[in-house]
Amino acid sequence: MGQVPEMRAWNQYTQVKVSIRPELAEAFKTACATNGASMVDMISGFMEAYSNANVSKKGYSADFSTKRQRRAAVRRILGQLERVRDNEENYKENILANLQGSEVFLFAEYCVSLVDEAIEALETAYMAH
Repeated sequence: MGQVPEMRAWNQYTQVKVSIRPELAEAFKTACATNGASMVDMISGFMEAYSNANVSKKGYSADFSTKRQRRAAVRRILGQLERVRDNEENYKENILANLQGSEVFLFAEYCVSLVDEAIEALETAYMAH
């Protein structure tokens, strides 16, 4: 489903340094760990989305006027949905054995299937043509 990013040598990257409030840094680090997300991937994803958007004084709003822009946006959404699905699947797989088949387990399974359906629908609508 998702594309595997190509491996790059360490010297093909640029380091970006930011100064933020310690509590925000800790909250971000905790959220990434909780969700099984890479801090680098999350920040890089934001930077890419922001760079591809029309920037205004109040923030940014994406321009979806061309098919290419809409497909690029859908690719980003698909990547996020795949991460959500993978994290939900990981959550489901780590449910204790005595809770397998419980309401919690069944709901996690249901969530995985709904996200899979959303991914399939978006791929069919935007990526097939």
